[in-house]
Amino acid sequence: MTTAKPAPSAADPADSAEAGPAAPPLPPAAVEALFARLSAALPEPQSELAYVNPYTLLVAVVLSAQATDKGVNKATKGLFAVADTPQKMVALGEDGVRAHIRTIGLFNSKAKNVIALSQALIEQHGGQVPAERAALEALPGVGRKTANVVLNLAFGQPTIAVDTHIFRVANRTGLAAGKTVRAVEDALERVVPERYRRHAHHWLILHGRYVCKARKPACDACPIADLCGWPGKPAAGV
Repeated sequence: MTTAKPAPSAADPADSAEAGPAAPPLPPAAVEALFARLSAALPEPQSELAYVNPYTLLVAVVLSAQATDKGVNKATKGLFAVADTPQKMVALGEDGVRAHIRTIGLFNSKAKNVIALSQALIEQHGGQVPAERAALEALPGVGRKTANVVLNLAFGQPTIAVDTHIFRVANRTGLAAGKTVRAVEDALERVVPERYRRHAHHWLILHGRYVCKARKPACDACPIADLCGWPGKPAAGV
């Protein structure tokens, strides 16, 4: 079965615009302080996607494209109760998967990809999720961001999965500027201190999701506001 691979992801133009003018690059001392504060506030960050093993993590991340974690978790609660392995998912079939995930955007194509990647795991990897980027990205519906999440969460690798939240935070603060998701990922790889690499993308995602929001950033409640170089942030005391 051949399934078309998605086109390489690029930064969301709207998200880029919401980040405002580019901030000057943060100096190394400010980058260290930024991650030290985020680490102190949340030493062991956890993904907000619900999963029970590497396989269900992979499926959940594939389903999360253009969907909220909350919406995915609601759909996968029933799905993973009946299909938590590639073999069970293939037995459930595309129609069965679709019935569980129809509340998620693009559910038709996602159902096809879930079945196709499950078949590929059975045929090519003995039903196990591979711990190599190239093997993951060869699976239907799996791009670089999804592979990075799985490598990080399932296998403890210090990868950084750049979504629109991280893209915005990295550009807005001056942490790692870039016009594309890959450019930001590469920049983060260069500037994030090694000791923070393991959890860096979780801290940045959560910061972007709940504090450094796209349209109404909570700068008054931001723990790194004094380090941030965003020209659009309100002046202190305003």
